[in-house]
Amino acid sequence: MIKGGWIIVFITASNYEEAKKIAEGIVKEKLGACVNIVDKIHSIYWWQGRVEEGNESLLIIKTRLDKFGKLVEYVKEKHSYEVPEIVAIPLIIGFAKYLDWLDEVVNSSK
Repeated sequence: MIKGGWIIVFITASNYEEAKKIAEGIVKEKLGACVNIVDKIHSIYWWQGRVEEGNESLLIIKTRLDKFGKLVEYVKEKHSYEVPEIVAIPLIIGFAKYLDWLDEVVNSSK
């Protein structure tokens, strides 16, 4: 049987506290099975006509493609940024038991 539909979502947050709050909500709401937080990344980006830079935290979420829309809505509600980074890449292959667990978590009710 061929299985699929998993994604890895990247979201930057203004600091660790905001990242942790968002991550906890994502997991509690079953919008992602697991969220890793990489603290103290340094970002350089274009914003409102000029180059900006600052320290952020990065969330790495493992979930399913069919959860992406609800995940975006949740993050937009909770995030401090006007335009938060919420991007996803396909997870094309992985350890079967891990992917089964991911499916079980995000497909279960709260």
